[in-house]
Formats: sequence, structure tokens, C-alpha cells
Amino acid sequence: MPSLSPRPAHASRRGPLATPEEVAEYLGVPVKTLYQWKYRGIGPNVHKVGRHLRYRWTEVDAWLNAQAAYDLAV
Repeated sequence: MPSLSPRPAHASRRGPLATPEEVAEYLGVPVKTLYQWKYRGIGPNVHKVGRHLRYRWTEVDAWLNAQAAYDLAV
């Protein structure tokens, strides 16, 4: 079972924009999951740069922090 925590290894070397592959690796999910989240409007904000999808690391981190605040106990 994959780890649910992000991988901090590249945090100090990352630029302001990330590819879907970089975000998928960071979050520990398949790239296909990011595309599904984009389609459903539930993942981190994604931006089109020309014909390419890019994520802002600040928005990925903010989205991830918001997910951690979600209370699963009912």
C-alpha cells in the first residue's frame, strides 16, 4: 500500500511550477489520478501553459493542507 504522506525529497530544489508527474510523485498518487481530480474539480488547482498542464507548488501545498484538515470522524 502506498504511503499517504508527501515525499519531501525535492522540496528545496523545486521551482514555482510543477508538471503532473512531479506532483503525482510528491503526493504519492498515479498521474491518472491527477487527471481524474482535474476532471472532477476536486484536486489542486491546475493551469494550462500553452498545451501543457502545470501546478503551482504553493497551491498544491495549500490544497494538501486543506485535505489534512478534513475530519473523517463522524
